[in-house]
Amino acid sequence: MSTPAQNTPATGSAEPEGRFSPRRLYGALALGEMITWALLLFGMALKYTDMTPTVVPVAGMLHGIVFVSYCVVTVFVWVDGRWSAGRGALGLLSAIIPFCTYPFERNTLKAGLLGTSWRLGAGGEEPSGPLERLQAWCLRHTALAIALGVVFVGVVVTVLLILGPPIPKG
Repeated sequence: MSTPAQNTPATGSAEPEGRFSPRRLYGALALGEMITWALLLFGMALKYTDMTPTVVPVAGMLHGIVFVSYCVVTVFVWVDGRWSAGRGALGLLSAIIPFCTYPFERNTLKAGLLGTSWRLGAGGEEPSGPLERLQAWCLRHTALAIALGVVFVGVVVTVLLILGPPIPKG
């Protein structure tokens, strides 16, 4: 299901696009996720050709932070845009496969599923269900929600660091 007509890019609505619109936020994170994949793979190439191992920890941390952020925002725009379960799952899967987030985002934008404003933001639709209520609260308390989001991403990245790399050494 697509977003409401006033929320799709194809309508050419007169409403200005916000700095953190679904379209801009998701596009920036999709591109960032793809770039950090490249940095991580570059660092791994340097490490395994015995040139230098120093790039991997920095690129890995940066990629991990952007990866988790992309996944959180994917769920956020999935709920906002009323994406199908399949589209949402593909959005999450695109973060696991190197360089897939940006093409996925471009395809989603072409399909008219990334709006220029948040459906559940202040003055928007009334939320229905727990996910929509959480999202509406986040959109109406942006500073606090961003702070909590940063803490959430930090906790997830810390737990992942404690668990270790996805492929065990050996």
